[in-house]
Amino acid sequence: MSTEHHQVVIIGFGPTGAVAASLLGRAGISTLAIDRARDIYDKPRAIALDHEIMRLFDNLGIADQVSRYVAPFPASEHFGAQGQLIRRIDMVGEPYPLGYTPSMVFTQPPVEQVMRDRVAACPSVTVELGTTLTDIRQDANAATVVLQREDGSTREVSADYVIACDGASSTVRQTLGIRFDDLDFDEPWLVVDLRVNVTGAGKLPKTAAQFCNPARPTTYIIGPGNHRRFEIMLRPGEDRHAMEQPEQVWRLLSPWLSPEDGELWRAASYRFHALVASRWRQGRVLLAGDAAHQQPPFIGQGMCQGLRDAANLSWKLIRVLRGKSHDTLLDSYEAERSTHVRELTTRIKAIGRVICEQDPVAAAARDERILAEGGGAPRTITRQEIVPPLTTGLLASKPNAANGTLFPQPWIVGDGGRALLDTVAGSGWRLVLDGRALNAPTLPSDITAIAIGGGGLREESGVVERWFERHGCHAALVRPDHYVYGVAQDAPELAALLSELNDRLN
Repeated sequence: MSTEHHQVVIIGFGPTGAVAASLLGRAGISTLAIDRARDIYDKPRAIALDHEIMRLFDNLGIADQVSRYVAPFPASEHFGAQGQLIRRIDMVGEPYPLGYTPSMVFTQPPVEQVMRDRVAACPSVTVELGTTLTDIRQDANAATVVLQREDGSTREVSADYVIACDGASSTVRQTLGIRFDDLDFDEPWLVVDLRVNVTGAGKLPKTAAQFCNPARPTTYIIGPGNHRRFEIMLRPGEDRHAMEQPEQVWRLLSPWLSPEDGELWRAASYRFHALVASRWRQGRVLLAGDAAHQQPPFIGQGMCQGLRDAANLSWKLIRVLRGKSHDTLLDSYEAERSTHVRELTTRIKAIGRVICEQDPVAAAARDERILAEGGGAPRTITRQEIVPPLTTGLLASKPNAANGTLFPQPWIVGDGGRALLDTVAGSGWRLVLDGRALNAPTLPSDITAIAIGGGGLREESGVVERWFERHGCHAALVRPDHYVYGVAQDAPELAALLSELNDRLN
């Protein structure tokens, strides 16, 4: 009996699994995606997106549908122990570097449906819901998963690779015996989602807020439409399940709202963790999303992190499966993403420590210190500067501050109107040239050359022109996930850069 075989099997069909399936399906990779649950969870969990993720949605052709359920994420004002403004966390200003609002809020259930609908349009992808992984094993030639349907019947499916996107309590991770490294953050919080009415909306702050009150640290987020979220830290000794009950929730919300101001949509208690898998790859099995990492939610990066995993891993898998690169390319996935997640989680954790301070004396000292950092006035930092670049992995050996950063996406203008750069240039490997200084050399068939400025494409706001000036270069070699591999100043440097990439990819 021949065993059913797919090039890739994805375990878990949440946002990370769905985006990985779309990226692989777009390339015609034979993929099976399974999930234990039949339906999308009908309440919001993730609430924040950023411009990197919206750019990814645009590449998949779903940005327009997603944008129906999205709104800008306004500045978050941080208030100290005495209720005084101590700082703001905002987004970078216009012209927006990636062409999209840099920080956004969204409503998860309908956005997840858009992601799944995109997968349904990929003929090479099969999706099976109500299907559970019961075992996984592998040898030098393939990985084999044992799957169980709801009627109890089981079957074996082999794959060249398995991506485990099966959540925080990942069966795959546990079966493989991969442990979590604990980055030392463990705090109990209650997350409350509401649909407020006009009266309720009028009582609430007009921008997002972080109440760094040592008696009860609280986060307030304005979601799309009438969706509002409170994240409320629980005190030692409070029973988390009792605190989820409506009468307790309304008691906690009483400084802002009363029950006639809206309806409770969801109240769920969590322990906010900072955990990263000690390994992200074991042979033919790779972890992604919550199966690989969990971080506190203080700048809304949880889902973004998982979708970055999918974007990073998918283009590498496609190359390996097409025989264009050796399987060792996949080792750069863990090197890049684990390092990035650890650095970002450390930064998020530092913000969380500031917010979660429960000692009144320490909180007063904190407020004084933060105000002093701004020269005595509340300063503004951007969410974008908190997210680090890639610092290791498949990056050029010659150092430059541009390496590992996201290449910008300007609006390109022409006779036919305006379009974002990716619409014009695609999202494969790209060599972006300063058209005022360099001409395109002969390139391999899988790298697209684009000149901006000079005799090349005309950009609307000088975003790329200023980027070249800032980094002292005239060419950028950009990966399919939009991270800069390396840059060059002149034709000899560019020839060396292309030669090095060729050696490393092939």
